[in-house]
Amino acid sequence: MDTALPPSELRRTERAPVLSGGNEVRLLTGGDELFPAMCEAIAAARHEVWLATYIFHHDEAARAVSDALVAAARRGVRVRVVVDGFGSKASLPVLRSWFDGSGVALVVFRPLDRWTAYFQPGQLRRLHQKLLAVDDEHAFVGGVNLIDDRNDLNHGRSAEPRLDFAVWLRGPVVQPVAQTTRAIWTRAAFGQEWREELLALARSAEPVAGARALLQRLRILAPEAMADAVDQLPPVRAAFVVRDNLRQRRAIERSYLEALQGARSRIDIVCPYFYPGRVFRRMLHSAARRGVRVRLLLQGKLDYRLAGLAAQVLYDELLADGVRIFEYTPAFLHAKVALADDDWATVGSSNIDPLSLLLNLEANVVVRDVPFTHTLADAFERALAVSREVTAPPLPAGWMAALQRGFVAWVAHWVLRVAGLSGRY
Repeated sequence: MDTALPPSELRRTERAPVLSGGNEVRLLTGGDELFPAMCEAIAAARHEVWLATYIFHHDEAARAVSDALVAAARRGVRVRVVVDGFGSKASLPVLRSWFDGSGVALVVFRPLDRWTAYFQPGQLRRLHQKLLAVDDEHAFVGGVNLIDDRNDLNHGRSAEPRLDFAVWLRGPVVQPVAQTTRAIWTRAAFGQEWREELLALARSAEPVAGARALLQRLRILAPEAMADAVDQLPPVRAAFVVRDNLRQRRAIERSYLEALQGARSRIDIVCPYFYPGRVFRRMLHSAARRGVRVRLLLQGKLDYRLAGLAAQVLYDELLADGVRIFEYTPAFLHAKVALADDDWATVGSSNIDPLSLLLNLEANVVVRDVPFTHTLADAFERALAVSREVTAPPLPAGWMAALQRGFVAWVAHWVLRVAGLSGRY
């Protein structure tokens, strides 16, 4: 039986991302490719640099980016950096010493500078985005934190780098990246909600998408007219999609669900923390049952045991529907990417779990382009070639498996309740 969602249920998960045309998009693998590209863009900056990240560590890899930021600020470029108060807590004293007197303005999103901060409302909702915008001309979006790929804060150094991805962007899609990064910095610096920034973004129109994209943002243009406009956009078509706690609470999830429902030949997902909600799981089951090849690449080398257990409690139902599951074992897996058919791909910071889909500030780029999708597909196949396939559920059948599933569901439920969200996940 086909269990695809009716259009009304998709609509309740937020409107579709607005694509712009005429973009350039390049895939970057890990910090080894990302950090030099970031430093090159920062070195060429003329006016302003905005950076937001969850972890800004104090190792040599992060120091190279820090030095580029300082050099830009000293030659008169406006440089603004915002880091998460939990993810970068241990490195904040070093970061402040690096930036002190340089002109780089560093602020902290939801700081944990005193013990009472842990009990303030909203502390579970973290800044998990990884964004860099330079002069409204270049942008970087992905899942890579500012830390050496071979350095793990909980497990020390490893011989092999984490598997992770980011994208370099140029074109109309850069504007909302820059706008979002400025909004986050402003919110952290002044304690103000970013409502005015988001409204300004909604009022702006990408140069190539033109008036049709603007009207769609304001919900004036009919969906069928928007579809025609998207088909006429020049390549590369791309959209910047965020998950916030204001107007775009489920925008990233919506982009995934539409891709899953529209897929006809393949769905490939790479995700370290995988515990989707009921709607997402129904879409995966529906795709597999109608003959779509569905493959998941998940953690084989666990950094958090509970995260691994959360994914494993779903293995039996996924395998029963024909979903193929692989676990990446050469190193830690941190990538958050997905492919659908030959012309849809997404790269970003969002995991497929309650924290990313419902709590954290996240950012992804959706790309509708055959060459880019093939490039990401090649990277996916290379990772799959060194992974192990799961052919049987790792958890024993019976009451023990049921108990473990119940425990994971209970933890997810209470995380959301503590964060102020109600309802089933």
